[in-house]
Amino acid sequence: MTQPQPPLSVVIAGGGSAGHIEPALAFADAVRRLRPGAEVTALGTERGLDTRLIPARGYRLELIPPVPLPRRPSGDLLRLPGRVRTAIGRVREVLTEVDADVVVGFGGYVALPAYLGARGRVPIVVHEANARAGLANRVGSRFAALVATAVAGSGLPDERVVGMPLRRAITGLDRAALRARARAHFGLPPTGPVLLVFGGSQGARTLNTALAAALPGLLHAEVAVLHAHGRTGTSAAPAPGYVPLPYIERMDLAYAAADAVLGRCGMTTVAEVTAVGLPAVYVPLPHGNGEQALNAQPVVAAGGGTLVPDDELTGERVLAELLPLLADPRRLAAMGTAARACGHGDADERLARLVLEMIAR
Repeated sequence: MTQPQPPLSVVIAGGGSAGHIEPALAFADAVRRLRPGAEVTALGTERGLDTRLIPARGYRLELIPPVPLPRRPSGDLLRLPGRVRTAIGRVREVLTEVDADVVVGFGGYVALPAYLGARGRVPIVVHEANARAGLANRVGSRFAALVATAVAGSGLPDERVVGMPLRRAITGLDRAALRARARAHFGLPPTGPVLLVFGGSQGARTLNTALAAALPGLLHAEVAVLHAHGRTGTSAAPAPGYVPLPYIERMDLAYAAADAVLGRCGMTTVAEVTAVGLPAVYVPLPHGNGEQALNAQPVVAAGGGTLVPDDELTGERVLAELLPLLADPRRLAAMGTAARACGHGDADERLARLVLEMIAR
């Protein structure tokens, strides 16, 4: 007779931006599929998107004090001991309350207190999304039981490349079957090319500015535009063929409606765009440690996208890159096929299985 499996308690730490939250929740979904009845608790803060995205997906959210981190080790870290101690104490309270079996972190300012609070108490798993690891994951990897990455070469020790965990709504998306419904959902024309423009959950000023300059030319060429400009970003006024939104809740439908993407290249964006097979013009953030350009480089090398530096993105460049592409169905299809070949559609379950095996050991 098969013995019932003991209750499983998993704590995830990936708060702040959608780029940290979404892979954490995709992993959590996979854990629940593989271990029905598993309890998943998310650590987050009142900053960012935690309080909106996490409860909406049906997961318990426990708030901890935010600890904003510099991108590199610096004197700023030495000025944060009080905040760090408070956050670590709150993490330890949560771990005890939920009787945690493992802490799985996805980087960002929630992850470091989670790693430090779990150290020596609960096994730690680190997932690094970017081609170059951030500070929190570099620290956490020093005492993690398992280090998983989206791509090779993160610089973390003993990395296991699993890909980027994504929602099944994305990895199982049938764009062709949903195209008509998706366009109707956003009020886009039922025929003709559609360009999807977004700069991550916070928007991107460079993309918004360049699109505003390019918009008359795009609309004149009968290219419709679905534009997520960010909650504090700006856009042109809505017009026939142009739909601006502060944030797109249904990214699956946005991808189904689109023929090409203009966007940043955080790893979640790159992973989703390749998983659904869309060609893209990627514009890396000009700040940080250069990881966004590295994220997109394999896709660009495979022919699934192009890379435009932030300071070179103008309205004229948008038109020069995208009008010829959107007018060429064969090129669109070829680039989409190349993009899809770069994706990792099963990363959510690969990571979940590795974590469950580690707990069993």
